[in-house]
Amino acid sequence: MTTKWLVRYSEIFLKSDPVRRHWERVLINNIREQQPGVKIRSERGRIWLTGTVDPVKLQHVFGIVSFSPVEHVARDAALEDAVIEYGRAHGLAAAKTFALRIRRVGRHDFSSNDKAIELGDVVRRAFPHLKVNLATPEVEIHVEIRQDECYLYDTVIKGAGGLPLGVEGTLVALVSGGIDSPVAAYMMMKRGCTIVPVFVALDTFLDETVLARAERVVEILRQYQPDIALRVIPDSYLAAAKKELVKNHQEKYTCLFCKRRMYRIAQAVAGEVGAKGIVTGESLGQVASQTLDNLVVLSDAATIPVYRPLIGFDKADAITIAREIGTYEESVSKTTGCRAVPKGPSTKARLAEIREIEQQMESATMSLPV
Repeated sequence: MTTKWLVRYSEIFLKSDPVRRHWERVLINNIREQQPGVKIRSERGRIWLTGTVDPVKLQHVFGIVSFSPVEHVARDAALEDAVIEYGRAHGLAAAKTFALRIRRVGRHDFSSNDKAIELGDVVRRAFPHLKVNLATPEVEIHVEIRQDECYLYDTVIKGAGGLPLGVEGTLVALVSGGIDSPVAAYMMMKRGCTIVPVFVALDTFLDETVLARAERVVEILRQYQPDIALRVIPDSYLAAAKKELVKNHQEKYTCLFCKRRMYRIAQAVAGEVGAKGIVTGESLGQVASQTLDNLVVLSDAATIPVYRPLIGFDKADAITIAREIGTYEESVSKTTGCRAVPKGPSTKARLAEIREIEQQMESATMSLPV
């Protein structure tokens, strides 16, 4: 028997043949990028890896639902002997209960149930003390029979799931480094989108601690997208705009002006890199700028789609995902925060009024330093 790795995908399998073949090729290329030097072979519904595989890196490849180290039983070898040898090496002698799971692909003169009974009898003769327990066995051995080839495994490792990175195109993600924005970027990566993360460095209002946090968070996301790179865009718009807002007793709109500016910068970057939209970590009602009224005001600043994958999430939902993907600890690390936030931010801004104020300041604020 020789050791290989069996990689499973799910949603790809459901696509039409042309789409499936294309997505499978993308997935294989993504695996190859994470696992250089590994030999890869594919057949419908399965990808086989031979060589030195890093299972931790494999867990970060989107499109993989699960994978297993498997023992390949050669065509001319006896499956019964192979199962006994594999079972002995994987704890059957010390176990009290076991189960065999049979999966077949192709045409055979036996059913999966027939083969399970046949191999189960072989195992019990070799290990008379064993009892079958299909619900909670101490040892569970999977036998996958694909035409004349057989594979044995006892471990199924969960993958990242989703769609292969890149099959849906590119999005620009506004990343602050807090809990929500990296989770939002991750969720769109999982649905096949390559992410271009952007950090808008607000002159006088954000310092190096906030930028450093964003850089650390993006570095964690590199596990899922190896070529990811944070774009840092200095911007002095808000410093000028806030002075005007304070002078006109309109400081409550500061966050809305800031975010509208960020949307426009992200849109400019999207045009440069050919992205199909913007990703933000906004969740309905979570903070003042994310009320339904204010989200209308923010969306108006962009002419390309704005995707908000966390829109219906509670904060606890985002925290759970942040912990799972490893960004949480960095996202809650201490920073000075944003010094532009007003004491009483608006929660029900009117789009017409915001547009009117912007027009009044247009000559000084509408250039995009991208």
